[in-house]
Amino acid sequence: MLEYLKLENVGPAPRMEVEFAPRVNLITGDNGLGKSFLLDAAWWALTGVWPAEVNLHMTSGLPARPRDRKRRSTIWSRQRFAEKEISSHVSYSPVEEAWTPRPRPETPGLVVYAHADGSFSVWDVARNGRPRWPSTLNLKRRPPYVFTASEVWDGLGAVADGRTVPLCNGLLHDWSGWIKAEDAMSRAMASALRALSPDWTDGDPLEPGPPMRLSIDDARDIPSIRTSYAGAVPILHASSGIRRIVALAYMLTWAWSEHRVAAELTGEKAAREVTMLFDEAESHLHPRWQRSILKALRDVGSTLLDGAELQLIASTHAPLVLASAEPWFDPKQDAWLDLDLHGDPPEAKLYRRAYTPRGTPGAWLMSEAFDLATERGSIEAERAVLRARKLLRETHAPLDEVMEVHKELRGVLPDIDRFWVRWNAFVEDRGGTP
Repeated sequence: MLEYLKLENVGPAPRMEVEFAPRVNLITGDNGLGKSFLLDAAWWALTGVWPAEVNLHMTSGLPARPRDRKRRSTIWSRQRFAEKEISSHVSYSPVEEAWTPRPRPETPGLVVYAHADGSFSVWDVARNGRPRWPSTLNLKRRPPYVFTASEVWDGLGAVADGRTVPLCNGLLHDWSGWIKAEDAMSRAMASALRALSPDWTDGDPLEPGPPMRLSIDDARDIPSIRTSYAGAVPILHASSGIRRIVALAYMLTWAWSEHRVAAELTGEKAAREVTMLFDEAESHLHPRWQRSILKALRDVGSTLLDGAELQLIASTHAPLVLASAEPWFDPKQDAWLDLDLHGDPPEAKLYRRAYTPRGTPGAWLMSEAFDLATERGSIEAERAVLRARKLLRETHAPLDEVMEVHKELRGVLPDIDRFWVRWNAFVEDRGGTP
């Protein structure tokens, strides 16, 4: 579990310090304030390498650089696993253009990072941990598995001795093979899809269909998803939201399976700790799915990972995601971390907010997470309501201005808006006609 992270003179803020909760951590904030960067830094603290250092084709997870090269840049971190505490203190070397000394990853488990662009990074202690053999053998630690969005689907390889060695066969190859074999991996993938399916009574759960051919010129067997409206749909023809969840289910299934195989080959026990980093958890998802994705991820340890303890650190822009946690959010296990501008000149600052249930997504829009003045959906409606509220506070508001604002409200607010009750009474009190 990642407990603590402190950044000095690196990233979008001069200084950022955070204590993570052991179960669910929700990160909110405006674009450009550092949500994705915070996840990148968390990954680096846990693994000792930036994703784009491993895979040069990555468009995210780039190595961090100092804000001001004339000042010292430092990253502190602290992890805890069982009773063991691991601390790291690393500074940036302008001469080497690198963070030194590079932290020795001690994470005794899995780290899965779902990037916002559909790429994934996976750290597995059984395969990527530092060698336990004598240094005279000159064995190097294998780098984490970093997939671009296309490599998740088509496979990831590494060049060794002049040839490409497959590290992962990819979703299309593996899943179609699992379906044909009807083996434990097939059941594990089906279980992952069920766990991550949207929680609605009249919608289609994610269920595997038979492998299908797309054309006579494509020899691949493509996995499919069963639907009530179109039979089996090849996964490549499914929506962006479904493809993102299927990719997540595959990466979790593949990473956990490969970890167990590696642990068995090395004679070690399977991990009991998993850290998952999830950037923009709501991306591509329908609101009904946004309401269930967080709870599904919270419980993924018990349903998919043989009961392993899961720490989730996820960023979101969605009020529905925040509202969906109200029935189970526990300040002892969960945290809401909000990035906001502070000071003059303004600088990004990270706050640990008190999570208070607000009841509706509209109410969450007016929380510190989104900072909207009203819950109205359009800018025009918000401006009209704010102008009307200003008049409500005036003792002698001119009738002509009141009626002008009344006309403006009529053009942007529906008849069922509850603001009308107060406003119409105000108009009548000023001698106007609602």
